[in-house]
Amino acid sequence: LSRGLGDVYKRQISALIPQIILYNGILATQNTAQPGAQAVAVGGGKILAVGRDDDVLSLAGPDTEKIDLDGRLVVPGFIDSHIHFYEWALKRQGLKLDDLTHLEGLLERVREAAASRPAGQWIMGQGWNETDWTEQRLPTRQTLDSVAPAHPVLLWRCDLHLAAANSTALYLAGINADTADPPEGRIERDTAGEPTGILKELAINLVRQVVATPDADQVTEAFEDASRALHRRGVTGIHDVRLMADKDGARAFQTFQKLDHDGHLDLRCWVTLSGHDLDTIIGLGLRTGFGNDRLRVGHLKFFSDGGMGARTAWLIDPFLDAERGMPLADMKVLARDIEKADRAGLSVMVHAVGDRANRELVNIFEALESRRTISGSPAPVVQHRIEHLQMLRPEDADRLRNLNLALCVTPAKLVLDMNLIDLALGEKGKWTYALRQLMDTGAPVMFSSDCPVCDPDPLLGVHAAVTRQRADGTPQGGWYPDSRVTVAEALQAYTSTPAAVHNADNLGSISSGKLADLVILSRNILEIPPSQIPEIRVDMTLF
Repeated sequence: LSRGLGDVYKRQISALIPQIILYNGILATQNTAQPGAQAVAVGGGKILAVGRDDDVLSLAGPDTEKIDLDGRLVVPGFIDSHIHFYEWALKRQGLKLDDLTHLEGLLERVREAAASRPAGQWIMGQGWNETDWTEQRLPTRQTLDSVAPAHPVLLWRCDLHLAAANSTALYLAGINADTADPPEGRIERDTAGEPTGILKELAINLVRQVVATPDADQVTEAFEDASRALHRRGVTGIHDVRLMADKDGARAFQTFQKLDHDGHLDLRCWVTLSGHDLDTIIGLGLRTGFGNDRLRVGHLKFFSDGGMGARTAWLIDPFLDAERGMPLADMKVLARDIEKADRAGLSVMVHAVGDRANRELVNIFEALESRRTISGSPAPVVQHRIEHLQMLRPEDADRLRNLNLALCVTPAKLVLDMNLIDLALGEKGKWTYALRQLMDTGAPVMFSSDCPVCDPDPLLGVHAAVTRQRADGTPQGGWYPDSRVTVAEALQAYTSTPAAVHNADNLGSISSGKLADLVILSRNILEIPPSQIPEIRVDMTLF
């Protein structure tokens, strides 16, 4: 008996001896009780102590690894609050088109891909943005046919709301002049009624569904590779978000579960479920937050409209070069589904880009709060969310002050959209990406990459939010600079705020007892000129 108790005691003592101590640094703890910490001790996957160098180093045992930070900054692991992880993990294997400056460059990459693979094999890619090209021409089926006549081609625009397909891809999908637009989608046509190859919203799925699905091993390998890529960017937590009419959500969740079961899931994952499956999810008795420290059931994802690039964002006034966009849901049906989810203990997130879409959502959540007050029903355990809030009138932003909502925005996307919004909205662009105004409402604001729309590097998001400029410093003075936020606010939006919104009380700050998800940055982003933030690198990620 004494030997057994002795073994237990030894294990307890050894659990208190740090495996690693980081010292001689600056800790952005996100904990007001310890703002000036220099060192942190880690053991058993948790933070054991935070404080001054001498105090923390005194805890070291003979086998403790000591890492001299040499004045570098340590921050909590970044949490990307809106990433399409499944799509990004698989699309990393396709053509990267985000660095192009003209259509000819896109065609050259397609030509090279066609020359390197047998006829009939799919060529897919993502990331092109015609509004940043020297000549703003969309790729069409004819231009794609000219460089890849014997291969099916499907290329997503950077925002994922629009894609270009060639004639072979359209043929395989059965799309021709007689094909009707699918619900919540649009097939662009020429004056003769023939498809141009431009597909918007759910029309893209007509082609996507004829592409061969990767097998389970390929998906698992892609997930592991993408997880390593996120660690290199300091990201240790994600909210994996479903696309519209997502047919791959089950495969994504199965892969996350397999990795978790095998001990290979090296991210904190909140995995959202598709709102299309609302009744099934309620029938199964699932609730938001179910799971463990690495894998949890997230929100139900709904859509209210599309995107600016495809001109499918739902606006109050018309675009300067198009109509008012389009709702992607009946608002009465959406309100009914949100209330049904709320009663079942399921939190929702709703995609809303245009000012009309956001106004309609505020109306829906105001009505929900009113009914809750009258009935005395409890608030959701995890807050409902609005995603993107890309264009919001000031009067509707003021209404957010009285609502129990979390807001998720994508600062890096404003860099992609500056030219687009100037072209499509003119002076009303001042109501887009209004980060300062959103934070001033008092609602919790989380930052994200919307990857693969943007690179999932949080430092690029911080730079965009703080400077409202591209990495090259343009436009001078910043794009609508009144909407800038501080570096400290941006850091909170990537760490402590998403943890608090999702009741993850063991994440989001560098505090004793919390999980040891930590990132060492090469320089102190809280002190350097914000223009230098894109030059910062992640020197180490602890998970």
